[in-house]
Amino acid sequence: MTDPRTETITGGRPGSGAHRVVALCGPYLSGKTSLLESLLYATGAIGRRGSTRAGTSIGDGAVEARKRSMGTELNIASVDYLGDQWTFIDAPGSIEFQHDAFAALSVCDTAVVVCEPSPERVVALAPLLKYIEDHHIPHLFFVNKIDSAEARVRDMLAALQTVSTRKLVLRQVPIRRPTSDGGEECIGYVDLVSERAYRYKSSGASDLIEMPAEILPRESEARREMLETLSEFDDALLEQLIEDVAPEKSLIYRDLHDEFGADRIAPVLVGAGDRENGVRRLLKALRHDAPVVSVTAERRDLALNGGVTAECFKVLHQAHAGKLSLCRVWSGTVSEGQSVGGQRVGTLYRPFGARLDKIAEAKAGEIVAFAKVDALASGQALTSSGIKPVADAVTADASVFALALKARNRNDEVKLSGALQKIVEEDPSLSFEVRAETHELLLRGQGEMHLKVAVDKLAGRYNIAIDTEIPRVAYRETIQAGATQHARYKRQTGGHGQFADITVEIRPMPRGQGFRFVDKIVGGVVPRNFIPAVEEGLRDYLKEGPLGQTLVDLEVTLVDGQYHAVDSSEMSFKMAARIALAEALPKCKPVLLEPIVKVTVAAPSDSTSRIQRLISGRRGQLLGYDTRPGWLGWDEVSALMPEAEVADMIVEIRSVTQGVGTLRTEFDHLQELTGRTADHIVEEAKKRAA
Repeated sequence: MTDPRTETITGGRPGSGAHRVVALCGPYLSGKTSLLESLLYATGAIGRRGSTRAGTSIGDGAVEARKRSMGTELNIASVDYLGDQWTFIDAPGSIEFQHDAFAALSVCDTAVVVCEPSPERVVALAPLLKYIEDHHIPHLFFVNKIDSAEARVRDMLAALQTVSTRKLVLRQVPIRRPTSDGGEECIGYVDLVSERAYRYKSSGASDLIEMPAEILPRESEARREMLETLSEFDDALLEQLIEDVAPEKSLIYRDLHDEFGADRIAPVLVGAGDRENGVRRLLKALRHDAPVVSVTAERRDLALNGGVTAECFKVLHQAHAGKLSLCRVWSGTVSEGQSVGGQRVGTLYRPFGARLDKIAEAKAGEIVAFAKVDALASGQALTSSGIKPVADAVTADASVFALALKARNRNDEVKLSGALQKIVEEDPSLSFEVRAETHELLLRGQGEMHLKVAVDKLAGRYNIAIDTEIPRVAYRETIQAGATQHARYKRQTGGHGQFADITVEIRPMPRGQGFRFVDKIVGGVVPRNFIPAVEEGLRDYLKEGPLGQTLVDLEVTLVDGQYHAVDSSEMSFKMAARIALAEALPKCKPVLLEPIVKVTVAAPSDSTSRIQRLISGRRGQLLGYDTRPGWLGWDEVSALMPEAEVADMIVEIRSVTQGVGTLRTEFDHLQELTGRTADHIVEEAKKRAA
């Protein structure tokens, strides 16, 4: 794949009609949805700005999102603005819904990273920026809520540079004035290229004003820093700065355009999305600098052969429209009813928030929903030669949290399975399974809120009421001593009776050996055809030992027995085997085993000590920590921990890492467990059995 940092990339030309896609991304509460509302209002797509608080915004229109006042899925809106076509995708900010954010970024031309003007909060941008920079996506920062900022922009810029590997270029300097309470408020900005000053209005475009004298020193300093950064990539500009020649504005605009498109720099703009402040300046920057679809396809090294290529990045299931595949059309034109690669495309829809507008055809660059292309899944491309996987498609992270699900109405159990399949197809970062050891239906995902939203969807969209609980741990039990046991099974009924007689020797084995059956019968005291039944009876009993858990790490040897020519059968020997273990194992000093997992917690370096204390407080054995490979300012802490202590640990990890910490686990070994905790587990097992 070509590294776009080594090339000069041509962006879109204002008024060219090219369709471009912009992803609005950033942490939870950064104000992305309010910014989207103002962008739609500024472009004339809506007649009045809605409110997230009042539930009237275009974004966050899902029931689950409005219930929690947070983004839980992608919000898409397409607009025409000054001869250009745009699609804005508002991505969820929480790391628990990060898969959707990455899916939006994978098909966008440009990303707008929205953040609050708070230096201590920039760490929340790290996972997002890692994906953006790894995939060389041209991006700019929009420092939102500048009207309520307490920190200086220069401090914010320095903090952002600690989490960004790209050179940051400040494009605007805020104009502040004192307030009656002794504070300051931001009333406008100075554009560092044009060197013009603007005053914000509560709605509408900012007014051009005379440059305030008090801002001149700061403006001059910030402009010099901007030019010095750009000169690192342009020798002509560097020569002019050395010779103290004022560069032409056209040269500065060209450098900003080229270095942005090549992902060498990340411009920084300021504003207040909920008041329209700085929104039109953001639109202007996007119009001049955002790459077009063909450039983005080249950056991603997509094989476009002149026909239709449409990449599915998200699947939706709707009550009336059925399955919808959200796609970006990279090349060609798709019409309703057209056959592409052996697949018939149904109705075409253009999303606008919760609304779906029917369209006759979709051209290159557009984001559209294909109806009823059932074979097409996210991470696949529909092409003229068929459905193909996308090489750099977004993959789901390993789950970090699980819930055990149970339908309140047993008649809904079959319907539940089908609904879960649809939910997982919509969000591949969810998964479900039936855990054989505990007989529970587990739903796994990226956090507590992630799974609660999924459960709400089951109730609201599929009418399946669900009860949830933390999954049970799959404890095991073993023995500490051996025994020899004789067992006889004899029943006499009408006709043939049942008879079996066996003697077995039981002994413990080293940890991790499982179960072993040994046959030492000689002389035919137990016929060969009955010996497999003995083993089957033993294995059947091992499913639940005297402590109520699955038995492991023991060996049972069949050493003697008797049979009856008429009354013996496979069933009778199977029953005799169960009796032998039931009578012998309580005498073999049974002990509970709990699973121990290796846990690796990834977190910002300034949270490492808190993570270590958290692990120690949950019976964890610290193994050490090291820098996280490929992550600036992050560590990985490794430990051995009881599985029972890990179940809800992600909630605490997120609370001490500003919501960005994560973990991965893998089974390590089984360890003996005694004392009150073990007694409680045994009692709970007896209650369930009763």
